Amino acid sequence: MTDAAIRRPADAQPLVHSTPPPEGGPSHVAIIMDGNRRWARGRNLDELEGHVAGTEALRTVLKHAVQIGIPHLTVYAFSRENWARSDKEVAQLFNLLAKVIDDETPELLAQGVAVRFLGRLAELPDQAQERIAAACAKTVGGTKLQLAVAFNYGSRTEIVDAIRTIVTAGLSPESIDERTIADALYTVGTPDPDLVIRTGGEERLSNFLLWQSAYAEIVTTATLWPDFGAADLDAAIAAYAQRIRRFGR
Repeated sequence: MTDAAIRRPADAQPLVHSTPPPEGGPSHVAIIMDGNRRWARGRNLDELEGHVAGTEALRTVLKHAVQIGIPHLTVYAFSRENWARSDKEVAQLFNLLAKVIDDETPELLAQGVAVRFLGRLAELPDQAQERIAAACAKTVGGTKLQLAVAFNYGSRTEIVDAIRTIVTAGLSPESIDERTIADALYTVGTPDPDLVIRTGGEERLSNFLLWQSAYAEIVTTATLWPDFGAADLDAAIAAYAQRIRRFGR
């Protein structure tokens, strides 16, 4: 081996290298909100009560995220795999979605939160689509925090849809790079998550932001989502702060 300069591929550095990691706390936190049903079962409650309690936890966490200055928060609310649940539970989740949007939109406006939804929204019932569109339109001016709700979302589906978009655009193979793909994802315009939190004791991503989380730090906790609060978010961020993010360097 000589001291001659090594020839490197022109596209060797992944997209993540183009944006320096934020100093201090994470700029984008993503949460897999797991454990609602187990929380309800442990209290001999209907599973819907677990989902209702989960919305209360989200309200608390969102408020705290605004207070501590996190600019981006993404939560996994309903996966495409969740369609496999019973008709009763799926209907309950859609009804709860409608109620939460109606109840929380004024509070989102007051807190300066802009909300967007990620997923195949066209597959949802018409009323759900209308409520989602209305909430997004009403809060579009929020500047304190961008809340992304992954609903009817699957990361592999997102990548399929991105490929379809790219193919439809007629781009040549050699013109496609990481930026091309990132710009075709549902999350276009949002930085990749710095921190992914999963509650409920499981330690997997479950088809959530697979492309975007390539260099995210992952923190898991046994705490079930309805019991997750401001102190738990602070603890996850403190754990994140102890990590050294090298990005392959």
